[in-house]
Amino acid sequence: MGSWQRLLLFRGVSLRGGARACAPLCGRQMLVCWRQLSGAESETLKQRRTQIMSRGLPKQKPIEGVKQVIVVASGKGGVGKSTTAVNLALALGANDSSKAVGLLDVDVYGPSVPKMMNLKGNPELSESNLMRPLLNYGVACMSMGFLVEETAPVVWRGLMVMSAIEKLLRQVDWGQLDYLVVDMPPGTGDVQLSVSQNIPISGAVIVSTPQDIALMDAHKGAEMFRKVHVPVLGLVQNMSVFQCPKCRHKTHIFGADGARRLARTLDLDVLGDVPLHLNIREASDTGQPIVFSQPESDEGQLMKFKTTTNYWRVSVLLRWRRLERASYP
Repeated sequence: MGSWQRLLLFRGVSLRGGARACAPLCGRQMLVCWRQLSGAESETLKQRRTQIMSRGLPKQKPIEGVKQVIVVASGKGGVGKSTTAVNLALALGANDSSKAVGLLDVDVYGPSVPKMMNLKGNPELSESNLMRPLLNYGVACMSMGFLVEETAPVVWRGLMVMSAIEKLLRQVDWGQLDYLVVDMPPGTGDVQLSVSQNIPISGAVIVSTPQDIALMDAHKGAEMFRKVHVPVLGLVQNMSVFQCPKCRHKTHIFGADGARRLARTLDLDVLGDVPLHLNIREASDTGQPIVFSQPESDEGQLMKFKTTTNYWRVSVLLRWRRLERASYP
């Protein structure tokens, strides 16, 4: 309908049977016609906007040789996301030795995987000019930390960061992997969107402390993945409680059960409840993750999903078995 036809509608004239037959409209009829016209136009504009926005989105393409991609993310830094990602990758391999597991660190500005996995050096190139991951504890690892000096800051603008992410996603020879665990940077910015829109992701695990400030950002992180159609497997409540090694008194330094409340709000499961423990921190700093160095300790069992009282085994492993049945062709 043209602008002159809208003008006639506004003036109370309806076109019926062409330009020859015109009839006045009452106020009620004018309102009905205008609502119908507005609804049709708003729907058309919405479809048009969707088409324009979709033009700039990359098409998702699986990483060659990788069956399942699981991202470990957080809204805020310093909540133990990298520690969780490293131990999750080791636990997936430890619980089923027949599974090949990889670990990709896409935290360009603050890569932690090299130190936590006790790896140094530059990746070699394959015959097809792809980077070969470094291997330790049976897990293939790739990180920006292998490509720059350990103490050198990555002072890059957005375009260079996106280029680096593209190389980490597409120019690594992973071989054949059952699981690729991706350690995401904190926040909900370009890197998270680029990873989510470029590759199919089987699920996201959100890590947070029980502190309200951290939970606010964890909520945003979960909603971001939902907006880009990535299923959120659940929340990990890290540093949930500190127990004095002498008197065994428990103190909730960051608050109690905050992640459980958030999980109920988001209709998600709490996948794990990991305490604030010295052994976990020391094992990560020395490059010997607790799942590897102390697998039979209480903390190692928690991170390895072996105890019957822990939600990780019940929730996470069942989900991964279901994801296996729906693996990419």
